[in-house]
Amino acid sequence: MTVAAIRSSLLHCLRDPGLSGDPSAIEHLPDAVTVVRDGLIERVGPSVALLPQLGADVRVEDHRGKILVPGFIDTHVHYPQVDVIASYGTQLLDWLHQYTFPAETKFADHAHADMMAKFFLDRLLENGTTTASVFCTVHPQSVDAFFTESEARGLRMIAGKCLMDQNAPDGLRDTVETGYADTKALIERWHGHARSAYAITPRFAPTSSLAQMDTMRALSREHPTTYIQSHVAENRAEIAWVAELFPMHRSYLDVYDHYGLLRDKSIYAHCIYLDNADRARMTAAGATPSFCPTSNLFIGSGLYDLKQALAAGNVVSVGTDVGGGTSYSMLRTLGEAYKVQQLLGTALSPAYALYLATLGGAKALSLDDRLGSITPGKEADFVLLDPAATPLLARRTSLRDDPLDVFFALMTLADDRAIAATFSGGKCVHQRAG
Repeated sequence: MTVAAIRSSLLHCLRDPGLSGDPSAIEHLPDAVTVVRDGLIERVGPSVALLPQLGADVRVEDHRGKILVPGFIDTHVHYPQVDVIASYGTQLLDWLHQYTFPAETKFADHAHADMMAKFFLDRLLENGTTTASVFCTVHPQSVDAFFTESEARGLRMIAGKCLMDQNAPDGLRDTVETGYADTKALIERWHGHARSAYAITPRFAPTSSLAQMDTMRALSREHPTTYIQSHVAENRAEIAWVAELFPMHRSYLDVYDHYGLLRDKSIYAHCIYLDNADRARMTAAGATPSFCPTSNLFIGSGLYDLKQALAAGNVVSVGTDVGGGTSYSMLRTLGEAYKVQQLLGTALSPAYALYLATLGGAKALSLDDRLGSITPGKEADFVLLDPAATPLLARRTSLRDDPLDVFFALMTLADDRAIAATFSGGKCVHQRAG
């Protein structure tokens, strides 16, 4: 039995605060104690009340001056694209062929996949991300490498092998038969093991034949507790290509819907160019969009209208989408999300930004009973934020007492230096040097 306690400021969402940020949905304790027992949150409350109740055997870590928030949840990211980040000058389809596909062919080598899984997870943890929905490559060994490393660190992760049997280079295509067999074997090996969950992962509709789409429908029916993840309506040229390949379908989203891939626990990245019928269908099916602001801006895809999505009842979350995305930092990603909404005339409140990266992300992944808030009974995944990590942050955050204003300053100005420590299951899995 392991019992520990963290003393710090505490900030988290109790429920959805709405786009404008209902302050009653946010809990802030300026001097709190969070007690962890065997990987779960046991008690949370003001230090003055809880400290006298703790036994002498409980180790209290004193982090006053830091802010404890739930571990960040990234609902769309590609671990094989570490070496693709910051690649110049193309839009989506050219970018895939020029940069991404060549990088992913290297994952046929298990040793390379092992090395990159370690590097990738180091980057997530140093940025406070404790759970992510992750694309691997077409190679089954890329999935094995990822889950082996994430489980060694005790992380709750979702991942899957890309299914792609057409419109991709040699070395990155599977077949209808191997895609099905490999995916089924990976599900049996990893889904529900430790803190791992499997996602059936069509790369995007153009890279799967009709026959392969049929096998994904079968996999989804055979394994209804798995996740589904893919891309939809990211780029206008991509949408036109889908219309050529699937002329029988009303929309890009309708392709996935036709093949039974629109259901609960399905996450679709981007969703920039969905229409109202598509948004309504996502809500009805229980599917969720992942808003990826840094990649949408960097690749020039477009601006995601969060207000429209919420009006349709979509459960929105946020993804970094590295390597099209430009940072593993969820703080920076939220800062760019704010800017995107500003361009659309919508104010993204810091309360809702915090929600998107924590409890909202957990809800999108059907994990809000386990993650997303610092609540007794939930898994002890959290992050210690340092509002004085840099001289500029220290000056800016000292000016106002409002904790949400401090969080807004962090999402605007901070980077990995603001992550003092990251905890997974109550264990410190990253601590900032110095």
